[in-house]
Amino acid sequence: MGAELVRYEVRDGVAWLVLDDPPVNGYSHEMMRALDERILAARFDEAVHVLVLSGAGEKFFCAGASIPRLQAMTPAFKYYFCLHANETLLRLERTPKLTIAALNGHCVGGGLEVALACDLRVARRGAGKIGLPEVTLGVLPGTGGTQRLARVVGPSRALELMVTGRTFEFDEAERLGLVNRILDADGFAAGAHEYARQFCPPAKASMAVGHIKRAVQGGAALPLESGLALERELQARLFGSADCRLGLDAFLQKKAAAFTGK
Repeated sequence: MGAELVRYEVRDGVAWLVLDDPPVNGYSHEMMRALDERILAARFDEAVHVLVLSGAGEKFFCAGASIPRLQAMTPAFKYYFCLHANETLLRLERTPKLTIAALNGHCVGGGLEVALACDLRVARRGAGKIGLPEVTLGVLPGTGGTQRLARVVGPSRALELMVTGRTFEFDEAERLGLVNRILDADGFAAGAHEYARQFCPPAKASMAVGHIKRAVQGGAALPLESGLALERELQARLFGSADCRLGLDAFLQKKAAAFTGK
């Protein structure tokens, strides 16, 4: 399965999924299968509350699909490769745990499409460029870029970025709302880990965090009334949770709750 292409480690309730295929961490069908496997592992692991996706090394988060490999594929294989990549990123997006892309280096093309499937994105200051330059190859961003970028920055701005194909610095990405936070270059991995830890017990009720994600992700494509119904159902589940009882009791006692994720 090529699981070594996506390294996996769990620390302090945070699962790190690291794309590892030097020199640019470009993804292949084998890497997508490995990523799929790692996402499922994190889903089922009750000790995992947050997933962080990053790239090996300091130069690249991910440069997208490997062009030499893509060029060698048959048209039929290309189609199924894109289909499986879509399914894998949907699995990441639909995982009811918070997911964070830690952009340690260049994040372009399909690499940005992977990052867009995460809930939040943090970037290493001055570490590289970001963008969707597929138009320069005569194709479109075909792993969710045309859909997810428009949902993040709006259709008009997304369209401009994709038809120009320009890449730009993380500072501009933060101003556009494409990156949530820029972290110091020194100690970036540690900073990203601490950023992720804030959404884990005991600081946060991770079940509530996951349900907020589900309400936002699931409700975005629904009419308002249906979205409100989804919100009510998720809230009802949280009302029955141990962390809800802890949170309400702590509030009444005027102290900070120590959540358990249950």
